[in-house]
Amino acid sequence: MLAYKNDYLPNYTYDDYKEWKGDWELIDGIPYAMAPAPNITHQEINLNIGAELRTKLKKWKECKALPEVDWKISDETVIRPDSLVVCNLESPKAYLTQTPKIIFEVLSPSTKAKDRNFKSLLYAQNGVKYYILVEPAGMFAEVYLLKNGNYKLQGEFKEEDYHFDLDNRYSFDFSFKEVFDV
Repeated sequence: MLAYKNDYLPNYTYDDYKEWKGDWELIDGIPYAMAPAPNITHQEINLNIGAELRTKLKKWKECKALPEVDWKISDETVIRPDSLVVCNLESPKAYLTQTPKIIFEVLSPSTKAKDRNFKSLLYAQNGVKYYILVEPAGMFAEVYLLKNGNYKLQGEFKEEDYHFDLDNRYSFDFSFKEVFDV
């Protein structure tokens, strides 16, 4: 394997990113093309996640469920999770700047490795409390909770509910049965 220096790698910023055509994510200055439009099952599952979150968060105006919004972590890192929950949203911009409480990624063959490995580390480093990997092929979800800087698997869910506790004020039961009703 060849050795390389970081000086030889491209290094882009948010100013570059916002000018690009198509769908991209920018991680540590390196662009990643997003997969072609997700298949119908992927989209239905993501829509169901959003609907379930919206229903559960309705009583709190401070918390919002947002689909496919850019989260600008730094000038060199901008990602777009499938769905997320954010509370006490800072003044709205073209992108999110604060850390979400929950992130859902619906896996696809072309992004599975990045979502499972690279994004897991990125989300943990930035303090996302819950990370949920949703597997359309097997119709199940893995729920991870951030503890001491690392994600711990809470279980696999198909039809069960999971209790999300965002902080002392916001907690709710989430139905995975509703998610996989496609």
